[in-house]
Amino acid sequence: QGPLVESGGGLVQAGGSLRLSCAASRSIVGINAMGWYRRQAPGKQRELVATLTRGGLTNYADSVKGRFTISGDNAKNTVYLQLNDLKPEDTAIYYCNAVQGLRTFWGQGTQVTVSS
Repeated sequence: QGPLVESGGGLVQAGGSLRLSCAASRSIVGINAMGWYRRQAPGKQRELVATLTRGGLTNYADSVKGRFTISGDNAKNTVYLQLNDLKPEDTAIYYCNAVQGLRTFWGQGTQVTVSS
């Protein structure tokens, strides 16, 4: 397993919900922030979905505000993304990200597919 392990992706109908989880290895200490990014199509750039700092500050892409919620557990080095009111355009591979000082870690990605 890599430094970040994601789970919770899947196939859901438009309007449905999913919850993604990402657990960082305990060997990564002093994480400053964790977040979620997504790549909607091969060759397309990975884009920010939401981030959460250790102090609890959040940041969301405009396209997901009001529908997605990021939360975390510092003690468990874990971050979650609750995806509600999903739309077909939310279909993507979702990647977990963790920042530790000048180092950045990425998960392998989990597929979210939203059918219309």
